[in-house]
Amino acid sequence: MRFPGRFADVLLADQLDHVSLSFLVDDLQVRRGGVGGNISYAMGLLDQAPLLIGAVGADFADYRAWLESHGVDCSAVLVSESAHTARFVCTTDDDMAQIASFYPGAMVEARDISICELTETHPFDLVLIGANDPEAMLRHTAECRELGIPFAADPSQQLVRLDGDQCVQLIEGAAYLFTNKYEWALLLQKTGLSEEEIAQKVGVRVTTLGADGVQIVDADGTEVTVGVVPETQKVEPTGVGDAFRAGFLTGHTGGLSLTRSAQLGSLIAVLVLETTGTQEWTLNKEAALQRLTEAYGPEAAAEVKLLL
Repeated sequence: MRFPGRFADVLLADQLDHVSLSFLVDDLQVRRGGVGGNISYAMGLLDQAPLLIGAVGADFADYRAWLESHGVDCSAVLVSESAHTARFVCTTDDDMAQIASFYPGAMVEARDISICELTETHPFDLVLIGANDPEAMLRHTAECRELGIPFAADPSQQLVRLDGDQCVQLIEGAAYLFTNKYEWALLLQKTGLSEEEIAQKVGVRVTTLGADGVQIVDADGTEVTVGVVPETQKVEPTGVGDAFRAGFLTGHTGGLSLTRSAQLGSLIAVLVLETTGTQEWTLNKEAALQRLTEAYGPEAAAEVKLLL
């Protein structure tokens, strides 16, 4: 929602102990989101048929139809009998200041989902364990290790809530570790581990650097840095990291090198950056390959084309 004014003008410092305010807003936009939904949507557009695992409310029906129409398998989604689907509600003023609330809702029931049980009906090549109910994240990580299923650790927003021991549990044995630059520093601080010690626990470390691209460190210590695809316009950064993960994992699990995978991830990321909403973009493969050519050269586009 958008408030056509300034929160600072109506928030009185000497009255905050009994504040009671209502803002008349000019605009309301309801958008689909969530890291699981965003990554699955992107992988669906990349023809990967991803399986979405998470807990939702009975209000998920329209969202389910949307995801399934874009190639996402929602058969493993748990529907709560008592809670609504998690949502983020935010009001922004003319100063771009925000007042927001996050309702976890059904998300806390994700801890009741068993990867072990799902393997009886679904094949797993790789499980990405992103920001979710912390107990669910720990359970699913442990199950992947127990079953020998490769997994990607992507704790992102939940790093703030997790303690050092929990962080170590989430990354131990991960085939991929995803963070942004700030989260990487926070992970080092919380665990008390050095870069070398974390490298011994994970396979490929992927650290996104915003406008500076992405840094990738392989298990053997080889380091690769890939720049971004130049944007035509900056519209909305929300979901850009999710899009990168979808493109990168699609590329690397499909046989592309780390460099080419990062280039594909950067392409998908810029498509989200140029769009309002995390799932309002579309993929024109011919135009995508042209942008890869312009950003990274014809060889990059030729190799990615074999996958797309």
